[in-house]
Amino acid sequence: MTGRIAGIARHAFPKGPMETIDHATVTLDGGIAGDFRGAMKRGPYKRQVSLIEAEDWAAAMAQVGHAIPWEQRRANLLVAGFDLPQTPGTRLRIGADVVLEVRAETEPCERMEALAAGLRAALTPDWRGGALAMVITPGDIALGDEIRIEDR
Repeated sequence: MTGRIAGIARHAFPKGPMETIDHATVTLDGGIAGDFRGAMKRGPYKRQVSLIEAEDWAAAMAQVGHAIPWEQRRANLLVAGFDLPQTPGTRLRIGADVVLEVRAETEPCERMEALAAGLRAALTPDWRGGALAMVITPGDIALGDEIRIEDR
């Protein structure tokens, strides 16, 4: 099963605006280059890169009756045609080089409710809010790159 990267976004500081980009460098120490969350290392850290399925975002938008751009979810990667695994430890290959390891479900926060009434609840079932991952192998990614489960 393969999908593709349909969007890449980052934000330079907490609560800062999301910037959508066509390509990015992914590093072991910083996740998506230029995204402040990727470099945070406090406590039992589970998040360098966050991913959300395009189809899940569309379903949540239909449920709340809005058409909010995906990057307002504040995820780093939008994947299309791919069912994100819901098993921590699963590895994902993006393009030729990058490997991410799923660590946890992204739990929707109160910011989603501020975007649209009911959005937090619409993102809650079945990992619809996305997945959090750590970088295992760094490299470069771009829009259109293939994403698939990595065989170990």
